[in-house]
Amino acid sequence: MTLKAVKGFKDILPEEAKKRQRIEETARRIFEGCGLEEIRTPILERTEVFARGIGEHTDIVEKEMYTFEDRNGQLLTLRPEATAGILRAVIEHKLYNKSPLLKLYTMGPMFRHERPQKGRLRQFHQLNVEYIGSGSPLADAEVVFLAYEIVSAFANEDDLILEMNSLGCPKCRPLHRKDLVLFLKNNVEELCEDCQRRAELNPLRVFDCKNEECQTVLKFAPVIKHYICPECASHMGKVLDALEAFGIPFVQNAYLVRGLDYYRRTTFELKARGLGAQSTVAAGGRYDGLSSLLDGPDLPGVGMAVGVERLLLLMKEEPEPRRADLFIAALGDEARTEALYWIGYLRRQGLKVEYSLEDKSLKAQMKQADKAGARYCLIVGEREMDEEEAILRDMKTKEQEGIDLDDLPEILVEKIKSQGDE
Repeated sequence: MTLKAVKGFKDILPEEAKKRQRIEETARRIFEGCGLEEIRTPILERTEVFARGIGEHTDIVEKEMYTFEDRNGQLLTLRPEATAGILRAVIEHKLYNKSPLLKLYTMGPMFRHERPQKGRLRQFHQLNVEYIGSGSPLADAEVVFLAYEIVSAFANEDDLILEMNSLGCPKCRPLHRKDLVLFLKNNVEELCEDCQRRAELNPLRVFDCKNEECQTVLKFAPVIKHYICPECASHMGKVLDALEAFGIPFVQNAYLVRGLDYYRRTTFELKARGLGAQSTVAAGGRYDGLSSLLDGPDLPGVGMAVGVERLLLLMKEEPEPRRADLFIAALGDEARTEALYWIGYLRRQGLKVEYSLEDKSLKAQMKQADKAGARYCLIVGEREMDEEEAILRDMKTKEQEGIDLDDLPEILVEKIKSQGDE
């Protein structure tokens, strides 16, 4: 039996890895250009970090987490999302004492045991941003801005739909919950099994159900926008004003909720036309109160995540592979030994240099240079070593010139870099 990858997990082959590198490089440029710092947390956390942070009665905690008991009897979980783990790290290392506002980003794999689908496997990858320490609506708008900047770098902006909503706060949500629970009880027989269960434990989550019959019923359900307090309404108004100032188009969706309990006030989803049912590419919101749930100080926060696999589906242009700057065709032991010194030097100068690991003929090595897309090929054998002059061949024009061996590395660096500047 041939060994294969586990269902829902996949190998990332070189061609796709190049696309992912392009996404990650773009994200780092955007994040660090806005003053964010990178944080890297373990992919394995104590289960309570997610059970307490995300919410025990969410689908993620109840159904989707990869949880196991280690040899010491400790329950551990592969991270299903990034925010709770980052808050745990902030609290554990007291990072809030170093700065009143932490602007952090991370990128890496997450794990959820759900049905594999286009753009979402059981191991999936995210770009995450967290602004911790500010309750300002401008922080919310900045996080949305960052999500929009990254996604629009790879997608047609005309295909993007930014949906915004406010989930209220502990002051106004109980009133909505009371009326929503009553509505769901009166219509319980028309709801799917999941929504019947959510109606008791986590009623707001019914709005996230994709069942068509449930959606029909929920069109008449009370929505949070009719219950939010003046403070939440003011906060949301300032977020939307800031987005308009940023020049980011949006629509308000009163039915928009998120699948994690820690969200309050601002929540958003950035969707892309053409991706079908799984159209959300980026999402997030405000999570004031999460730090307290994890036994930390009362730190306001807002964050977002971009799904890398969904972003890959939007990428239209294939990234151009970087061709080799130089291929060194060395013939004979003496030339090959000398070539290794040149290769080490040139690579340390930032040039992409390739050579044959095998002892091949000049014809075979020239074919290898062509395959590598090399701009130049340096030919050096016994005769060139005796004459102390190598041959540099322009693979585009086919012109050749002699290069003195004494100054060869420096001459090559200057020539190749000047050619790249033209």
